[in-house]
Formats: sequence, structure tokens, C-alpha cells
Amino acid sequence: MENKNERNKETTNKVLRLAKPVKKGLLHLIFSRTIIIVLLLLAQIMLMVSFYSWLNEYLPHFSACMTVFNIVMVIVLFNMEMDAEAKLTWMLIIAVLPIFGAALLLFTRVNAGHRQVKKSVEDEIDRTRKMIPQPAGTADALREGGSGLDDLSRYLNRSGCFPVFENEESRYFPSGEAYFEGVLEELSKAEEYIYLEFFIIEEGEMWGRILEILKEKADAGLDVRVMYDGMCELNSLPKNYLKLLRRAGITAKAFSPIMPVISSHYNYRDHRKILVIDGKTAFTGGVNLADEYINVKERFGHWKDAGLMVRGAAARSFTLMFLQMWNITEREADYSRVTENMPQPVPENTVVRAKWSPERKMASEGGYVMPYADCPLDNDKVGETVYMDILYRANDYVHIMTPYLILDGELKAALKYAAERGVDVKLILPGIPDKKAAYALAKSHYKELVASGIEIYEYTPGFVHSKIFVSDDKKAVVGTINLDYRSLYHHFECAAYLYKTPCVAEVEADFCETLTKCRRVTPETIRKEKLSYKITGWILKFTAPLM
Repeated sequence: MENKNERNKETTNKVLRLAKPVKKGLLHLIFSRTIIIVLLLLAQIMLMVSFYSWLNEYLPHFSACMTVFNIVMVIVLFNMEMDAEAKLTWMLIIAVLPIFGAALLLFTRVNAGHRQVKKSVEDEIDRTRKMIPQPAGTADALREGGSGLDDLSRYLNRSGCFPVFENEESRYFPSGEAYFEGVLEELSKAEEYIYLEFFIIEEGEMWGRILEILKEKADAGLDVRVMYDGMCELNSLPKNYLKLLRRAGITAKAFSPIMPVISSHYNYRDHRKILVIDGKTAFTGGVNLADEYINVKERFGHWKDAGLMVRGAAARSFTLMFLQMWNITEREADYSRVTENMPQPVPENTVVRAKWSPERKMASEGGYVMPYADCPLDNDKVGETVYMDILYRANDYVHIMTPYLILDGELKAALKYAAERGVDVKLILPGIPDKKAAYALAKSHYKELVASGIEIYEYTPGFVHSKIFVSDDKKAVVGTINLDYRSLYHHFECAAYLYKTPCVAEVEADFCETLTKCRRVTPETIRKEKLSYKITGWILKFTAPLM
């Protein structure tokens, strides 16, 4: 292990040898990019505070005018397309801080600073809406099977291009370690291109070994692209890291880098995890490229995560997702990687029925895979809708693993209704939190959910980061989508919906195995919960839609 670490460090240093030495100490912190950006943002906020104070002091009847303005804002608020709980949150903010509350609401609704990005995203989605045709006969087979997946597919394709693929190879990884080994194995086989998009990339053993392969493939002439969320430049990577990757032969960019200018655009982060190899193999799941995800570095106890690999035509959907995000900032959008070697679509007036033949596996044997993405800039809550569809259609059970439980009214109602009509609903949440405020908010839901018959468990060895739903031994979702407002409303996300694939049983087996390492939440444990968590959850609950 020690020799492996030394080799990885040596390789990473060779690739990034031009990086400036990372300085430590107080001076480095004071003059760091993060502190400078924070100070500049605070200066802009103070400027606005001073401006409003000046108006209040020198303009007659200013307070009366602002009262009328806030009343108007409340009326406008009630007529906005917004979650009911979010409206209550904004009502309280406007009541407590009438001037700033109204201004902040107006600022978020106008979406100052990201209109161009929103337009670019919409243009890319519209341009590619029918780029990958639905394979012939699949929709008919789903409709005749009564799965409900055909209905869900029609809904999802209102917001993007998400065909359902039959008899695709899929492989479930019940841990970050297993996922990492699968990634290394498939990366070594790449022949044409590697597309990598992750929320977090951090220097260490995991990224070092992946980076070594990426550089080798780039040197061999492959098209290697890396994209990470702009928050990495503040939290985990040097500010000149993109330049260093490019010098290593890798095409790289950051999504929405943080700049010292106030903008609502920073609220929308790229939380997706996508790796595509040659358009034939794709990975997704909860695993980021940092050492805690493979338990090389311990944070919050043992890190429990999950991932998925799909091989075949379904990988083309992840290629499209990657290129849509990549092309937002490109002058000329190139989707040739998606369309190359694509089967010719069947004419729309042709009826194709799915029939059994020796060459065609039955649906119950091979199953269906539907990759999909969720964009926060449209009006479709894709991630939440898929989860609710599973809850409403379940007959026997719905088992869930999620790191966060910050629910809106609709999702909470769906969870409770499933349990109250006799479905076995179980949730596994972290036993050791990464964010105590989010942990307290999750606990604020426990009493109501347990009273409806939902079983809640906490993973005692550490932190659960898996994002999985599995139901009735038939359906499963593995992806990046948490059960919280940020993930369901404010992040770019992705996942794969599995129906009757062999690995659905593996997802359920992983859930059952994880359950043996959990403590159950009961009315008694809720009563004995720490007072600090109760008070924190009670106070923060009104801000939940903003978290």
C-alpha cells in the first residue's frame, strides 16, 4: 500500500509539476482566493445596506412606501410557481426583514447574473431533444407489460432526451471502493475518448490513480475531457488547476466558477457524477473523486456509498448529458460523439412490436435502463417526480438510502401515503453527520414519518452518501439525487432508472446488508434525542427550502 501511494504521488506530481507551491499558515489563509471573494461579496452587501439606510434617512415616507411594496410582494409571492413551504419561508423572511426580504426575493426571481446560462442550457436541451431515438419496440413492450415505465418515460421526455433501453448490461457497486476498482478497470480499456464530470475532485490517492490513466490516454491521442464544479477551486483544488490539466494534455473546464460578484447563478451547482468511456460504458452514482469516498481518508466514520455502471446503448445517454453541459460555454456545439454509429430510427408511422426470438432476451431476464438528468433551470422537478412515482406505484416495499432528509410537502405526503396504505417503507440515513444542521433538520421529520409507519434507521459505522431507491424487486434508481431541497430544486443531477434488471436484486441486497449495521429510530429514541438537535431542527425548519 505504501509503495502504491508513493507511485501515485510521484505520478501526480509529474503531471502537475508546474503548480505553485501550496503555502500554509495565516497569511496564506488571509490572502487566499476564497477569503478575497468572500470579502468582495461582503463589500457589495454592505454597499446595498448603506444604500437602503440612506433612502430610509433622507427620503420622506420611505418606510410607508416600503410597507406598501412588501404587501405587493406578498401578493406576488402567492401567485408565483413555487413550493408551498418555500412560500412560507419567504413570507417569514419578508416579515422579519421587509426591505431585504423583498429585495432578496426579487433578486432570486429575476435570476440576475445567469440569464445567459439559462438560455444556453435551454438551447442545448432543445437542440438535442430528439437526438437519441427510442429503440424500436421498447415502448410497446413496456406498455403491454403494465410497468408504468412508459408513462414515466413520456413525462421525462418533456424535459429532455431520455429513451428507455432494453437488455443493457448494468453493474451495481455497493461501495466507493468497488466503484473505484470498476472505474480503473474500464478506464484502462478506453480507445477513443473519456468524458469525466464530477461535483468534487480532490488531490489524493483516488484522483492520483485516475489522473495517471487519463494522462496516459491523452498522450496516446484519446480525447480526454474533465469538468468539475467551480466550488472545487475554493475547497479542494488550486486556482490554476485547469491550466495544469491542460498542460498535461487533458481538456478541462470548471462549471460556474465562483467570482467576486453577487449572482443567483451560484445557487445552481453541477452535482452530477458522470464518466463515459468510448460512448459504450458509463458510470454514475454518489461517489466523488476524493479519498474519503473510498475510505482511504476517514471523515465522519466509515463512508457508505454506491455507484452504477451501464454498458451498451444506454451509455450514449450519459454521453449526451455530458456534452450538453460541456457545450454551454462552447461557441460551436459538437454532438458527433452521440450520433456516430447510431442505428437509423424507425419511421414514426411504423408499428413495431416486441416479440420473443432466440436472439432477444425477455424483459424479465434482461430488463430496462433509463438514464435521465434533472435541470434546475426548468419547471420540471424530474428527480422528485421519479421518486414519487416509485412511492405511489409500490405494492410491497420501497427501500431508500440517502444522506439528507429535508423534505417538501409533496414528497413527505408521498412517503407517508405509501406507508399508510401498507407498503413497507424503510429509510437508511447517516449515523454520523457531515453537516449537523442538515442532520438536525432530518431529525425534525422523524416523529411525523414514524407515526405513519415508516421505518427509519441510522447507519452506526458512519456516513451514508448512497442515493438509492429500490422497490418490489423490480425497480431501482441509482444516481446523484438526494432527498433535500438543494438536490431536488437547485442542482444539476443525474441517475439511472432500472426496471427488472438483474442488478435490482443487488441494490436490495446491499440495502438489507447495510440495515444490519444500523440502529432503528423509535418514538422512544426520538423523545431522548439531544436537545441541541431538537432546538436546531425546530429553528432551521423554516429555512429548509433555502438549504
